[in-house]
Amino acid sequence: MAVFKDETRNTYYVKTYYIDYTGEKKQKKKRGFKLKKDAVNWEREFLLQMQGEPDMTLNSLAELYLKDIKTRLKEITYDGHKHLLENRILPYLGNKPINLITPADIRNWQNTQISTGYSDAYLKRMNNLLVATFNFAVRFYNLKDNPCCLAGSMGKRKRTKITFWTKEEYFKFIALVDDITKYTMFQTLYYTGMRIGELLALTYNDIDLDNGIIRINKTVNFKGGKVNVTSPKTPKSNREITIPQLLVNDLNNYIKRIYDYKNTDRVFPYTKAILYNELKTKSEQAGLKKIRVHDFRHSHASLLIDMGINPLLISERLGHEKVETTLNTYSHLYPSRADELAEKLNKIVPL
Repeated sequence: MAVFKDETRNTYYVKTYYIDYTGEKKQKKKRGFKLKKDAVNWEREFLLQMQGEPDMTLNSLAELYLKDIKTRLKEITYDGHKHLLENRILPYLGNKPINLITPADIRNWQNTQISTGYSDAYLKRMNNLLVATFNFAVRFYNLKDNPCCLAGSMGKRKRTKITFWTKEEYFKFIALVDDITKYTMFQTLYYTGMRIGELLALTYNDIDLDNGIIRINKTVNFKGGKVNVTSPKTPKSNREITIPQLLVNDLNNYIKRIYDYKNTDRVFPYTKAILYNELKTKSEQAGLKKIRVHDFRHSHASLLIDMGINPLLISERLGHEKVETTLNTYSHLYPSRADELAEKLNKIVPL
């Protein structure tokens, strides 16, 4: 045991040695334990981590898993995984050794999460993350099998219903927006279907009003008051969006009011919050159902489907990685055109 008393601070500390993955012997120190048993437990978990033993706790496994994926994921995705682990999984299962977590434990955890009323998509995200964490232990830390496999899944990847406005509802809303900045941002979202992060990342270089094109090549997120500009969500998110003349006019009117800008400046140097209150207030004034800012993307897709635009073109415009994503997301909007399809088939006359 390598636990010692710090007489000056009246606390305990750990000084232990381990062999790292390169075979090199290293020393690890950890101070500040109020109780000796806490220091002993920490040392045990640390050595189990280093040795890759399957009787480490899920807390320790999660720490290793997060360290592994940090360099492989975008920061915003990593932060989402970390939040789910720390707030939705580890408080329930974190203190148990991973080789003693049973399918029944997983099932109980699932039932607890389901009873809170989270959406199917959120439940699915949680479950997938726990599955991935245990798979990591199976592959790299000698865990015999993944208890999630026998427990079954929870939630659904596909949203059963999306929320959007029809063009008539959108026209009622936008008629009430009198601030030119917010007006232009809403118009851009509605007539392009771009994501809010893509909108906020736009620079003047990305907008070609002469040819009616907006180039999407980055996205933005905000953390700790800091603006983080990264590549878009997926490779297919890099795209060019053609825009109608009315949006060309709106963007032109907005840009004319901006004084002394550089082409590399953000066109809308704000956070998402600029639109939230406006959306809530004006939609209530118009007597419209509640939607999110992200639902302008769905509203744009609905508009295109209603116009009879090919799903492949819609997929490319939205920056979906696969056309199947578009079809799965908006499939419920297509049945309304079934009668039209049958009518056209009925008009086919054999030669």
